[in-house]
Amino acid sequence: MIQRLERRLGRYAIVHLMNYIIGGYLIGYLVYVASMMTRMPLLNYLTLDPKLILSGQVWRLVSWILIPPLQNPFFEIIMMVFYWQLGTMLENTWGAFRFNLYMFGGMIFTVIGSFILFFIEYFATGIPLSLSGYFSTEYINLSIFLAFAVSYPDMQVLLYFLIPVKMKWMAIVYGLIVVYDFAVTGLPGKVAILASLLNFIVFYLMTRNYKSVSPYEAARKAKWKAQTKGFNTGKANNAGGNPFSGFSGSSRNVNISRHKCAICGRTDISNPELTFRFCSKCNGNYEYCNDHLFTHEHKA
Repeated sequence: MIQRLERRLGRYAIVHLMNYIIGGYLIGYLVYVASMMTRMPLLNYLTLDPKLILSGQVWRLVSWILIPPLQNPFFEIIMMVFYWQLGTMLENTWGAFRFNLYMFGGMIFTVIGSFILFFIEYFATGIPLSLSGYFSTEYINLSIFLAFAVSYPDMQVLLYFLIPVKMKWMAIVYGLIVVYDFAVTGLPGKVAILASLLNFIVFYLMTRNYKSVSPYEAARKAKWKAQTKGFNTGKANNAGGNPFSGFSGSSRNVNISRHKCAICGRTDISNPELTFRFCSKCNGNYEYCNDHLFTHEHKA
């Protein structure tokens, strides 16, 4: 489905999307500085609030993306540079269209989640409540980190510029923090976390290799074993030493694959439409099809 969408809509993808996201954060910081100087709550006009959107302030559907995480400015600059690097590498790995789909998917899920929460609260209390401040880009930024950790689990980063840590261990720690936040927060917080990270959940489920454990694959393997039972696929059993003597017909008709995916086992003969590449990050000569080249776990 994604491949079909990319063929039709790929030309509309925004290249270097992270540049625009970080640029939007800079605009949000300028609004924040202006609000501090004028003592006016200007950022409140940018928040994602379904109540105000339904009253006509439709710009809030987009403007909330400009609000940056407001913490220590020094650490925020470091984090913005960090997420810019991760997002740029993901775009280079996936392509502009898939990265656009991932990022905009998280934003759209967040907007949908805010409206779901608004109507739940409305039907429960009968009062249209304001949800300003509940929804932000914090967990969307976290989804960039988690997707990168899944794509490059063994890549090392320097924590606090000193401690080398693999991405997969950092992802586990962040995941535990998110689970704890989800457990202790109220319904608005739960909806905000789930909606913002739904794009990562969909991405993770779509990149797992379920084919090897599917009933169809199990039946295919059993059928293949039954059909090849009794054939000599290894050592030669004749005086001439022909390794194909156990097969019917001439050895010239036997097709030998040149490429085989180390994950799913598909070859250039069974699936000639696939592209196969060796992974430079794996320790050894491991070859993968285009479905698993960027999603496999590197061999140490």
